[in-house]
Amino acid sequence: MPTRLLRAVGWSSAALLGVLGVAVFLLVLTPAKDAALPMRNKYGLVFDAGSTHTSLYTYRWPADKENGTGIVSQVDVCTVEGPGISSYADDPAGAGASLRPCLDQALKIVPAEQQRETPTYLGATAGMRLLREQNGTKAEQVFAEVAKVIGEYPVDFRGARILTGTEEGSFGWITVNYLLETLVKFSFAEKWEHPEDTEVLGALDLGGASTQITFQPGVPVEDRNTSVFFRLYGTNYSLYSHSYLCYGKTQALKMLLAALHQDSVTAQISHPCYPMGYQENVTVAELYDSPCVRAPSTASPAQVLTVTGTGDPARCSTAVQKLFNFSCGAQRPCGFNGVYQPPVRGQFFEGSPWPRSMPPSGSSAPGPGARCRSCSPQQAGPTFVTPAQSTPTSSPFSCKATNSTRKHGLTSTSSDRLLT
Repeated sequence: MPTRLLRAVGWSSAALLGVLGVAVFLLVLTPAKDAALPMRNKYGLVFDAGSTHTSLYTYRWPADKENGTGIVSQVDVCTVEGPGISSYADDPAGAGASLRPCLDQALKIVPAEQQRETPTYLGATAGMRLLREQNGTKAEQVFAEVAKVIGEYPVDFRGARILTGTEEGSFGWITVNYLLETLVKFSFAEKWEHPEDTEVLGALDLGGASTQITFQPGVPVEDRNTSVFFRLYGTNYSLYSHSYLCYGKTQALKMLLAALHQDSVTAQISHPCYPMGYQENVTVAELYDSPCVRAPSTASPAQVLTVTGTGDPARCSTAVQKLFNFSCGAQRPCGFNGVYQPPVRGQFFEGSPWPRSMPPSGSSAPGPGARCRSCSPQQAGPTFVTPAQSTPTSSPFSCKATNSTRKHGLTSTSSDRLLT
């Protein structure tokens, strides 16, 4: 979620955070000026401002590096109370104020004599991308208030910005492979080494407002906008990475409900992906409050829609698939919606803060897409899992669900992180 090649030269190429699972982060910043500091542990603070919530991560790392790349350990995480900062579009001061308790907590960990040299960043993802698209002025106001509050603390605040989808996806890829020790591992000889005969994994990341796919293809990437290059621990990696805005869990469910509404002739909507008997009310204004959905011209914003679950797996799968266009044309391969994507290759690790069944309002309705675990060029389709079915049904994604890549059991609270 920088420029294409990670280097230690400041904010423009520094960067922040790949979000995976329950918020697995990648901190990638070591400005050149820090290299001159005394040989001791250093600290960094990184806000991950996601679409549904914000977390503050405190990192620590030794001054020396391993083959040009450093090793970072996460020492604390603080979840900011309330929604993501994009939800404060009409109360930007509230966005800044919400960060104070976590900043107070972090400064209890960083030694007082090192606080003013502690680099601090805020990286926002798809929630703020959508707000910027919807109302650029409000997005700027939120960032101004956030920067104002962080700037009041005795830290080396180096900026807040919206990460690109490619950055978000590719940093998630690094996070997964670093934690799985496919990039570097500590050997029996008590030194960090590049593991031999180890394949890197692809990364799938389902967020609230976007979803990312990143992997190392077996062919050159034809689209420069989806091509990413990293040099990590002395090894070069050329990746494909793309982020699908609006295809995160929250926004995709909104697109699904909007499609069901537009297919309904009354204000009563039958939802095949919600459990039988589940019911909720939503206004037209609430349903169409995002750039991801376009309200019909005849819709009254004040109209109340009643959504009732029917728990129908087959119809749920059909309705979800209509959100995707899997026609690629004859020119080049694609993922969906005509977006270029080279053939998938190798094993994938999927990460999401959402459980397998993703409920609205605390219920148990499913998420909009398949949980893709492992892929190969021969496998043709993924799976949708709904509350009403015990076995998945086939659908035209590009992956097939397995449990193979779950065996590593990645978690975010105590693992080492990467610093470049």
